[in-house]
Amino acid sequence: MSGYVQILPDVSDDITRWVCRGLNSNEDWLGEHITYGFALNGKMIGGLVFNDIRRKHDVWWTIYCDDKRWCTRHVLRMMFAAAFVDIGCRRINVLVETDNLKSINLVERLGFKREGLLRKYSENGHDCYIYGMLKQECPWLKVKGIKNE
Repeated sequence: MSGYVQILPDVSDDITRWVCRGLNSNEDWLGEHITYGFALNGKMIGGLVFNDIRRKHDVWWTIYCDDKRWCTRHVLRMMFAAAFVDIGCRRINVLVETDNLKSINLVERLGFKREGLLRKYSENGHDCYIYGMLKQECPWLKVKGIKNE
């Protein structure tokens, strides 16, 4: 499927390790997790870890990419449906360092709401914003025709 982003479920934690290496981190912090990788022309270009899953409640998203082409409408609809429908969460949480303007722009364009500031929170001592999205706020489910109650 040349030219299309493939969504790859991580059955052996290889993609999880790839994401963690890209973030200069180990895997100790993940808790219960599910990971999807995104490949273009056979090359891994991004990954999304659903971590600290509390089914029927919430999930944290951790994203790493080295090519922004992972972020297609198809991928986004599938990832939001996985969180809100398949896992059954009522909210998704994301942490973004306050100086990471590209990631701030991305999560805000996706529809996440800035909910707070965690001072000196990250491992490197940077401040982080916490973002959240409730199922009923998710524009990506409406596109898929899924009821977001």
